[in-house]
Amino acid sequence: MAKTKQPLKRIACVTMARNDEFFLNRWVAYYGPLLGEENLYIYMDGLDQKAPSGAGRANVKLVEKQGIKVVDAEKRRLNYLSDRAAELFANGYELVIGCDSDECLIADPKTGMNLPEYLSSLDIKTTVSGLGIDVGQHLNKDDALDKSKKILTQRGHGLINSRFTKAGVIARPVRWGRGFHRVRGKNFHIDPNLYLFHFGNTDWDILLAKYHHPDIIARGEQKHFKRARMRVVLDITKKRAKNFDRTTKWARIIQTIFRPIYSWNKPSMLEMRWVVRIPDRFKKLA
Repeated sequence: MAKTKQPLKRIACVTMARNDEFFLNRWVAYYGPLLGEENLYIYMDGLDQKAPSGAGRANVKLVEKQGIKVVDAEKRRLNYLSDRAAELFANGYELVIGCDSDECLIADPKTGMNLPEYLSSLDIKTTVSGLGIDVGQHLNKDDALDKSKKILTQRGHGLINSRFTKAGVIARPVRWGRGFHRVRGKNFHIDPNLYLFHFGNTDWDILLAKYHHPDIIARGEQKHFKRARMRVVLDITKKRAKNFDRTTKWARIIQTIFRPIYSWNKPSMLEMRWVVRIPDRFKKLA
């Protein structure tokens, strides 16, 4: 654990989204007070899009739609964002966070530091990752999401998901792989005090609506969406939740040692799907 506060580094945060007003507004509301809205860069996927209503002073740019089919679109999207991150480094930024609009990188409150303070205290050579926590609705315990309130005040469970242990913080120009899941040609390093909370599965009704959305159908994502997204809610509802601190410690060890055979620089949970109770210390953060 870092013990002393360092001068704050200049940090930018980038994302690209389409038809995602709700999560984009929350993305700005989370990262804006921490990093400064002027250091947020939102790229809207398609010239038919518009800036989110809560963008404030964030930098918003509409770009040509990156593709239709999911694999091609993701490759184009992350190549585009890698290029934009390189430009940000050239313009004086010392760190760039890349993440999707439904993801919040959180420094553990136990450190006594917020996100920019904690990141500034680290000696990051190329990249650092937060452990992925896939927050979901417990169908037997949680009401429908109140969009006016913070999500972690309403959701108390998450699935430890290596898909969200992403190489999201970079200290120099790199090439991100699809979904920020890895940096091409480089290893990943999971920090003991960083978590990437994914909020895309926090409401079953919203998931169902997305499942039937024309964009999901056009991109051929329904099968993947059902397996990777809707299953999270079912696991959280059915499985017994484990202690957060003890279980995440073991998860970091597993994800550091084990890798998928098809990608040596991505973490793996060996098909284990551990549900954890999210501690109260995170409740007011996002």
